[in-house]
Amino acid sequence: MAELFNKQAKNYAETRPSYPADLFQFIASKTPVHDLAWDAGTGSGQAAQSIAEIYKNVVATDTSQQQLEFAPKLPNVRYQQTPPNMSIVELERDVTAHGTVDLVTVAQAFHWFDLPTFYQQVNLVLKRPNGVIAVWCYIEPEVNESVDAVFWRLYNGSAPYWASARKMVDDKYRSVYFPFEPVEGKDSTGPFEFETSRSMDLNDYFTYIRSWSAYQTACEKGVELLSDDVVKDFERAWGEDGNNRKVVRYPIFLRIGKIGN
Repeated sequence: MAELFNKQAKNYAETRPSYPADLFQFIASKTPVHDLAWDAGTGSGQAAQSIAEIYKNVVATDTSQQQLEFAPKLPNVRYQQTPPNMSIVELERDVTAHGTVDLVTVAQAFHWFDLPTFYQQVNLVLKRPNGVIAVWCYIEPEVNESVDAVFWRLYNGSAPYWASARKMVDDKYRSVYFPFEPVEGKDSTGPFEFETSRSMDLNDYFTYIRSWSAYQTACEKGVELLSDDVVKDFERAWGEDGNNRKVVRYPIFLRIGKIGN
C-alpha cells in the first residue's frame, strides 16, 4: 500500500480533504474516556490533527515514511512508521500496550489493510468494554453537473488501474466484515453518512486526481489519465459558471463499533 502513495505524497498532503468537526464529535461522544487514540494508516495526518484536539494523546502510524514527513507536528501526536506486517511484539513496542486505547481510527485507508490481522491488533489494544473503532472512507468528489460528468468519464476509464481493494470504497464499506458491537444509541455499526468539502481551483482538482494510486499505476503503464482531451473537457466544464474556485464536496461513510466484553 505504501508504495502506491510514496511518489505522490506531496500531492496527497496538499489536496486530500480534511474531515468535518461533526464526524469527530460523533465519534468522541461514543468513547467515555479521551486519553489515548490510535490513528492507523494516518498518511499525512489529516485525521490525526483533529483527533488530537479531543484526545490527550494520539499515536499515528503509517507504513509510508514519505507521507508521515508531511504530517503536521503536534505536541500530543506521536508519528510512527510501522512495517506492512506488524507483529504483536512490534505493536506493543511501537504503538501501545494491550488494553490502553480508547479509540482506534482509520481514515481512507481501511481498505488497504489485512483485516484479520488488524482486527486482532484492535482487539488487543482497545480498552474493554467501551473501546471504540471508527473507520471511514470518502467517495468521489462532487462539484456540479458539468464537472461531475467529465469526472465520471475519467473515473470509469481509470477502472483497470485501481487495486481490487478500491471496491470496498465504491461499496461505501457497507458489506465489509466488521465484527464489533453497535455503539450506544445505535442499532447497527453503519455506515453513517457525513460530508466534507474544500475550496479548489482546477489545478488543485487536477493535483487531487494525480494523488490517486490509480493515477500512479496508469503512469507506470504509460497511460496519462489526464490526457490533453480530458484536460480540455475539464477546463470547458469548470469555466462554465465563470468561477475559478469551486466548493468540492466529498460524501463520507463511517463504520463504528465497540469492542464489548
